[in-house]
Amino acid sequence: ISAGTTISHAFAYTAHLLYDSLHLYQFGLPEEAFKLALTGYHQLLKKQLPRKPDILCIADFSQSSNKKRFYIIDINKAKLLFQTWVAHGRNSGQEFANSFSNRPATNKSSLGFYLTMNTYYGSNGYSLKLRGLEKGVNDNAERREIVMHSANYVSERFLASNGYLGRSQGCPA
Repeated sequence: ISAGTTISHAFAYTAHLLYDSLHLYQFGLPEEAFKLALTGYHQLLKKQLPRKPDILCIADFSQSSNKKRFYIIDINKAKLLFQTWVAHGRNSGQEFANSFSNRPATNKSSLGFYLTMNTYYGSNGYSLKLRGLEKGVNDNAERREIVMHSANYVSERFLASNGYLGRSQGCPA
């Protein structure tokens, strides 16, 4: 969502109630990050998408990579389905992601909203294609082959050995 976006009082209150009912503060997700994600989610519902999403996934790159900073939320059921670790691009930062890009060959993560596409088996195993929905922010995701995939550097063992997760070539691994 754009920096100038304002949230109506009614929407902000509803978002606060949902945040509290999901107990997201107990899982480390800041309320402001949740409100921004929910606002963007509702803006996406107004667009012509191939399908209407009911799952909202949030990768909170403001948190350390040694935290479980990936949240999968069923909006319709108001339920946190899963929380886990997520890596960021190797040139986005070490423990913290602080540099992002939409350009190919940067090995940086891109911010913004994505639509999940089809799954496939690739060099990183079972993977999920992502389509970046924000022009100039992440719309090169498909060309950059930014996908969600598993990785051996996203594990408790790697974290215990290094103090932070390994980093991808820009994918939310």
